[in-house]
Amino acid sequence: MKQTTLCYIERDGQYLMLHRTRKAHDDNHDKWIGIGGHIEPGETPIECILRETREETGLTLADCRYRGVVHFRSDAYPDEDMHLFTATRFTGEMIDCDEGELAWIDKDRLLSLTLWEGDRVFLALLDRRESFFELTLEYRGESLARAVLDGDALALPFDPDAAGL
Repeated sequence: MKQTTLCYIERDGQYLMLHRTRKAHDDNHDKWIGIGGHIEPGETPIECILRETREETGLTLADCRYRGVVHFRSDAYPDEDMHLFTATRFTGEMIDCDEGELAWIDKDRLLSLTLWEGDRVFLALLDRRESFFELTLEYRGESLARAVLDGDALALPFDPDAAGL
C-alpha cells in the first residue's frame, strides 16, 4: 500500500496549491492538490513532508501540524494512506516545480478548482475542525462512492454544513 503525505501551506487566507500538469503517467494529472509525495523507506511522515516541501517548492516549513490520515480505496488506483498536514510558517524562496505550476489560491476559491471529489471533504475538515481525524474515501473510477469520517459514513454528495462541520 502506498504511504504518502500532503500539506496545505497557508499564507494570508490562501493555500499554496500545485496544478499537476508536467509529470508523465500522473494519477493526479490536471488536478490541483497540496504539496507532498511518497514516503521513502525508513522515513517518517513528518520527515517526508519536510523533504517533499523543500523539493517541490524550495520552502522550509517552520511549523507543521499533523491533522489527519486519509485512506484512499479505489477500484482503479492502488490503495493509499495519506498523512495530512497544515503549515502557516516557512522560510526560503519558491522555486519552479517540475511536477506542475505552484500558485497561492484564495481559500474561498479552492472548490472552483479541478480537485478530486474527496479532497473537498478533507479541505472542509481542515477549515472547520481542529481535532485529528481519520477519513476513508472510496472511489469507483474517479467518482467518490463512500466517505467515512472517524467511523461514521458521510452523506454524498458531501455538504460540510449538512455534515455538521
